Amino acid sequence: MTPPLPSPATAAIALPIVLPALVAAVLVLFFRGRRAVQRVVSIGAAAALLAIAVGLYAVAREGGVAPYYLGHWPAPFGIVLVLDRLSATMLVLTAGLGLAVALYALGGWDMRGRHFHALLQFQLMGLNGAFLTGDVFNLFVFFEVMLIASYGLMLHGGGARRLTAGLSYVAINLTGSTLFLFAVGLIYAVTGTLNMADLADKVATVPPGDVAILRTGGLLLLVVFALKAALVPLHWWLPGAYGAAPGPVAALFMIMTKVGAYSILRVSVLVFGGEAGALADLAAPFVLPAALATLVIGAAGVLASRTLSALACFAVVWSMGSLLVALGLFDRGGVAAGLYYLVHSTVAGAALFLLVDLLGPLRGRAVDRIAPTPPLPAAALLAGLFFAAAIAVTGMPPLSGFLGKLLILDATGAAPGAAVVWTVLLATSLVVILGFARAGSTVFWKTLPVRPGGDAGTAAHHRPATPPRLAVAICAALLAATALLSVFAGPLTAELEATTAQLFDTAAYRRAVLPARTAATAAATATDGEVAP
Repeated sequence: MTPPLPSPATAAIALPIVLPALVAAVLVLFFRGRRAVQRVVSIGAAAALLAIAVGLYAVAREGGVAPYYLGHWPAPFGIVLVLDRLSATMLVLTAGLGLAVALYALGGWDMRGRHFHALLQFQLMGLNGAFLTGDVFNLFVFFEVMLIASYGLMLHGGGARRLTAGLSYVAINLTGSTLFLFAVGLIYAVTGTLNMADLADKVATVPPGDVAILRTGGLLLLVVFALKAALVPLHWWLPGAYGAAPGPVAALFMIMTKVGAYSILRVSVLVFGGEAGALADLAAPFVLPAALATLVIGAAGVLASRTLSALACFAVVWSMGSLLVALGLFDRGGVAAGLYYLVHSTVAGAALFLLVDLLGPLRGRAVDRIAPTPPLPAAALLAGLFFAAAIAVTGMPPLSGFLGKLLILDATGAAPGAAVVWTVLLATSLVVILGFARAGSTVFWKTLPVRPGGDAGTAAHHRPATPPRLAVAICAALLAATALLSVFAGPLTAELEATTAQLFDTAAYRRAVLPARTAATAAATATDGEVAP
């Protein structure tokens, strides 16, 4: 049965992938040496992508699950993109962060290499594709697009440290890609499909003799997604990679770890959820214990950090532990709380990375070290921004991190082992607060006096007299967004609860993606009813 022709709204589902792909190609082919034009085109495309993402969210909010069949080939035989409230939420978050990063890079980062804006657009293409695809194999394809683009962005600006970290980053991700292919091969060998809706139909009916093979494939997928999400013990690559990346690139990478969390959630609920028979709740025994371990390792790293970039990196590890504690419940309360925290942690973490990048040139020879320096230019403003970022990241009131933590605590209150979860979450939160307090007091309070003709050896010569206004404005805007997440927490949590309800309505997802099968099943049921005695 051929699917119906797509409406304009449905056809627009492909735009978040097509637009950045075309823009990246245009930038490379036609504007390679024209930096000013590259900036205008890239910023315009990022703004357009945000407008498209907001429009698609409105479509998903009003119309439910909407598939788009590439080449008009029906699922599960053709490639299908699927828009629902969850994927639309991730599109809006990605586009907003991409625009902020593109604007921040105008302060000079985009001039340190030839293809920053093209790589940024390719990165956005890979991210959007991962959130929209309805097929496990094409999830692998978009993971590879993200890997290639992120490697180029990591090396932007050059330097031995970035090259070393980049090689390690590529090596671990290629290992993950190999495991991904093994997982895909095992799943396809058993089920004959990689379409997620089709898998959701077939997993429960797998012959008993094939259950072990399919379980192996599903667990390999979990390992790959946990690697992307930096879950312990697969977290060790993140501090080195994110710490060596340019500031705006590290900020953009905040959404990269969320791809891993999104994939765990999507596949676990849709394919290996409560209706998967012998494979039901496949990931549940593993995610929550790993998330608790991630909380501990991340908090210890924050407290032990000797540089601001390491502080930010281990704060990301810790925040991923917090997020996956909630998502690892795999129930509606936990997922709704986790989605709120996902939005918050992405915005707050990006602000922190940009602020660390902003502080570096202003601190003279100290640059990134958590060590006293002579007074910074605009010290009060920068200290205020760092204080706000610390409040947001650590989960102190009144910003959205506090509400996110309360939602997670509330969601885990009735879960098995709630006392352990609460103890670990609250104890590590205290440790992270101490780590940020130590760093902030050292950098902004314990200043060194400036000697005549020098500056106590840590000096400020060649540092800018004032911080760049655009960079400060972007950091302030992201921190203001965390305040807005707190002010509008009521409407936002209501939206995310509706998103969670739609996510767990897997039957509606399957009906939308496989309408021919649904119609055939309904017809067969009606026929059986007519002939039944």
